[in-house]
Amino acid sequence: MSAKFTIILAAGKGTRMKSSLYKVLHQVCGKPMVDHVLTQVEQTHQDQVVTVVGHGAQDVEKALGDRTQFVLQAEQLGTGHAVLQAEPLLGDKAGITLIASGDTPLFTADTFEKLFAYHEQAGVLATVLTANAPDPFGYGRVIRNADGNVEKIVEQKDATPEEAAVHEINTGVYVFDNQTLFKTLHQVGNDNAQGEYYLPDVIGILKAQGEAIGAYTMDDFSESMGVNDRVALAAATKVMQHRINVAHMKNGVTMVDPDTTYIDADVTIGNDTIIEPGVYLKGHTTIGSNCVVGTHSELINATIEDNVTITSSTIEDSIMRKGSNIGPNSHLRPQSDIGEDVHIGNFCEVKKATLGARTKLGHLSYVGDATLGSDINIGCGVVFVNYDGVQKFHSNVGDKSFIGSNSNIVAPVDLADHSFVAAGSTITKDVPFHAMGIARSRQTNKENFWDRLPIADDPNWN
Repeated sequence: MSAKFTIILAAGKGTRMKSSLYKVLHQVCGKPMVDHVLTQVEQTHQDQVVTVVGHGAQDVEKALGDRTQFVLQAEQLGTGHAVLQAEPLLGDKAGITLIASGDTPLFTADTFEKLFAYHEQAGVLATVLTANAPDPFGYGRVIRNADGNVEKIVEQKDATPEEAAVHEINTGVYVFDNQTLFKTLHQVGNDNAQGEYYLPDVIGILKAQGEAIGAYTMDDFSESMGVNDRVALAAATKVMQHRINVAHMKNGVTMVDPDTTYIDADVTIGNDTIIEPGVYLKGHTTIGSNCVVGTHSELINATIEDNVTITSSTIEDSIMRKGSNIGPNSHLRPQSDIGEDVHIGNFCEVKKATLGARTKLGHLSYVGDATLGSDINIGCGVVFVNYDGVQKFHSNVGDKSFIGSNSNIVAPVDLADHSFVAAGSTITKDVPFHAMGIARSRQTNKENFWDRLPIADDPNWN
């Protein structure tokens, strides 16, 4: 097998997106489009990958990191000129080179591998990746000769009626003999309306030199979808969503309604987990086996271990350990660590806090900047008061403690193991082992208070 190289074209601004964000950085299922392309290329075990950047170069480089080398196309002079910027890195190397665009997020590694294999087997200097389009209008048509190789590629505006009737189209992806590619690029001219150097002209030059041009037709036309505006972005996202959901279901995940289940590309889910309608799983979320993620839950970079139940809740940058449950309508904010078999009920919020095994946070409570031990019961309406308007402070609660309803835990305080807080208390001091903290005024009843009200003698008041 020859050495394999890839050049990803990611220099265009994408004016039709009408966005301050550069086109290839627009996301499809949680990843920039160009990242999808690079991810699939990486799976084909390349010897070297070069990404051509231009507009937003620093942002593109930041998004892709050290997974690829970068070259700058400072002036946008066409796709041929863009590829030529990689010559200092690749020009003298023997091998074959794949060229793909950073705004085509749906191509798969399997298709790239088949294209490489076809190119090697055909023994040609250039191979065009083609597809059969249900409606080929607007695409360049691939016209084959009697040998099955490419005779020419005809643009829509130049096609005869017979050529326009052809459904095989050019996807804009090519494989070339690497040294031939760069040698031929120097022969490409810019005698056209835009004054640009076009990569497809390499095909015409090689053809004129008597070289055979191969064409490999991929199985799924939808992979070739390029994204030039928001409409195409939504269409590509829909295709990717379906692809992701099907892969999870084939791996043993139940989706009650895949059409209303939204899962980002880097999410992992264990078998026998159930995903209900309206769920959105984002970022690098990981979900174990035998979990239930209920309707309208949103998980962002969450880690969910086995046998966890999530009911209509939001979890961001936090972990729920085995057997725990949450919801409905609760929120785990970043850096929350929910222990095994913990119960978090209705309308609770946890932030930057650890809850030990079997602790219960039933309803309408807030725990922030705190470390809670195991087997604690937290009553309704408890608030961990962690902010004094300037700084955040931390509180600790020991194992098997009890915090009564409507209590305020004013940080920083330590509640020892087996301690108690009486309902309605505002705790500002530590509570020792086996002690009960009570911080509320003694009840006083005002007799005959009714008689003081101006409405007391009003017969119409009730």
